[in-house]
Amino acid sequence: MHAFSSLNSQTKKAIYLVCLAVGVVGASYGSLATAYGFPLWVPLFSTLFVLAGASEFMFVAIIASGGNPLAAAVAGLLVNARHFPFGIAVRDLAGTRLKGLLGCHIMNDESVVFGLSQSTPKQRKDAYWLCGLGVAIVWPVGAMAGSVVGKLLPDINAIGLDAVFPAILLALVIPSLKSKTTLIRASSGALLSLAVTPFVAVGMPVLISMLGLLTRKK
Repeated sequence: MHAFSSLNSQTKKAIYLVCLAVGVVGASYGSLATAYGFPLWVPLFSTLFVLAGASEFMFVAIIASGGNPLAAAVAGLLVNARHFPFGIAVRDLAGTRLKGLLGCHIMNDESVVFGLSQSTPKQRKDAYWLCGLGVAIVWPVGAMAGSVVGKLLPDINAIGLDAVFPAILLALVIPSLKSKTTLIRASSGALLSLAVTPFVAVGMPVLISMLGLLTRKK
């Protein structure tokens, strides 16, 4: 039996698209790190061993602005505090022992969402691992490509790469909004996220937006 054979072609396509978008965002990160003057080993090390995009962006931004490295590391940890509930939610998908170490390392927003959204245990595990491994590969590859591009084009935002990831996610979500209940809950979460953005730390609006799931259709 082939690996990930339990997943249908539509799910695999969605995972591949998300991984592609992650690679593009990785290119943005690599370019940004290079533009800030970081040596090549910094984005390479962080993308391989930290593997947490939001905290990596925050770390290089804080250091580049003159911040303390320890403070930057703590800020990155706070941004990824959501990984604690994630770990509880996917404990059966990540595996145990040595495999469990790798399973925890590839845990990210995308792999958790795809893993938990499947209908059978086999599909959940396959989706989690396919997406997690995909992100673990394309994120450092994208960052290295971005570092090279960054030497030629320091302002990566000039070509709009930072907009690719949310655009692809929106395209994947739109079909689900045909359900009135989903539309109401998604809209409520989005409004909550926008409302609290000026007042809370980076990464928190996404967590707070999950309260939109409590919205009930009248």
